[in-house]
Amino acid sequence: MNKNKTSPHRIVIVGGGAGGLELATRLGNTLGRAGRAQVILIDKTPTHLWKPLLHEVAAGSMDIHAHQLDYLAQARWHHFQFRLGALEGLDRARREITIGAVMGEDGEAMLPRRTMRYDTLVMAVGSETNHFQTPGAAENALMLDSADEAERFHRRLIATCLRADAEAAGGTERKVRVVIIGAGATGVELAAELRHTTKLLAGYGLERLDPQSFVRITLIEAAPRILPPLSERIAKATHELLEQIDVEVVVGEKVTEVRRDAVHTESGRNCPADLIVWAAGIKAPEWLATVDLEVNRINQLVVRETLQTTPDDDIFAFGDCAASPWVGHKGNVPPRAQAAHQQASLLVKSMTHRLAGKPLPTYRYRDFGSLVSIGEGTAVGNLMGGLIGGSVFLEGVFAKLMYVSLYQMHLAALHGWPRTMLDAVTRFLRSRTEPRVKLH
Repeated sequence: MNKNKTSPHRIVIVGGGAGGLELATRLGNTLGRAGRAQVILIDKTPTHLWKPLLHEVAAGSMDIHAHQLDYLAQARWHHFQFRLGALEGLDRARREITIGAVMGEDGEAMLPRRTMRYDTLVMAVGSETNHFQTPGAAENALMLDSADEAERFHRRLIATCLRADAEAAGGTERKVRVVIIGAGATGVELAAELRHTTKLLAGYGLERLDPQSFVRITLIEAAPRILPPLSERIAKATHELLEQIDVEVVVGEKVTEVRRDAVHTESGRNCPADLIVWAAGIKAPEWLATVDLEVNRINQLVVRETLQTTPDDDIFAFGDCAASPWVGHKGNVPPRAQAAHQQASLLVKSMTHRLAGKPLPTYRYRDFGSLVSIGEGTAVGNLMGGLIGGSVFLEGVFAKLMYVSLYQMHLAALHGWPRTMLDAVTRFLRSRTEPRVKLH
């Protein structure tokens, strides 16, 4: 606890993802606004985008600039501070972190390397793609861990489609081949969104390509079925919907090598590719294993039921970067957005209790179900909870509306419902005068 009576308790949150930004906003609105604590959010990028939207950015169905949130503006509105930079070091004895220098586009240092004291440190740095050291994956496959990577994929998609159209003009007919490795939620949603947007793309000047079939999409999964963490019923319904929109689904095939123009599997299968996306598995950032805290085999910080790290009561971790015990079940809490939201809500209470010297509450994960988007007008999933008496299977337009509502709930946690609803109406009206797919 803070022994310095002349300054408020300093809560430093590292990572501005969905959970970290929500926690900073809510603590700023309560403890920060009342002057009871100084809340500081640190992130290596200046803007926030809800990570489940990255597949839409990659496919071109979402304009990233209309959905990014500026951390500095959010900080001003909600009584916390923002510092740009990546965490480079942790000194637990001094309760101090080191933030790396920030370089400008001209290569000059925009912000110097600096240190910052903390009374409470919260790690919320999320996760990144785990390619399991598969040969060629890091060099030849694209990942969707950030907005920059999603935009990079989209630019390459547009360039490849334009090249195919030019070749068709010369009499050479060919397809654009996209191979997605990993049929979890990200891989499935990307495949479906790509099928939808590439059909639209064909109507914007790609006159020589068949709008129904010029892009061939192959989805590869090592497990016996797609969506391994979800129920058999959801996986089966989703598989059928993917086949209906002409996505080739390959299960039970472990990828052994990724080359520049092809993906090879353990059985000897060869999948030619113009674009390759690796969406199989996650891990916490590797640098977490270097900060003198206990981690598991995928670099997640091991935490107790209070979300405090095992060796240090002053350091908390939550979201995808934390190995949080799932009470009553084997293993840890699954890395889902709903878990990060629940943990952020708990930590708001925890920080209040901590300042008052009260015992900290413990975390109990509640599974409210899962939804997977299958293109523009449909989704598949289930809802769980006491109000609906168990688990209810959902499919179609209603499921899609529920899926969209998850993003609106995230925005409401950051801005409140009045502003969220006004923003939704504004975006809808603006979309009426813009292309339905991003063209560059």
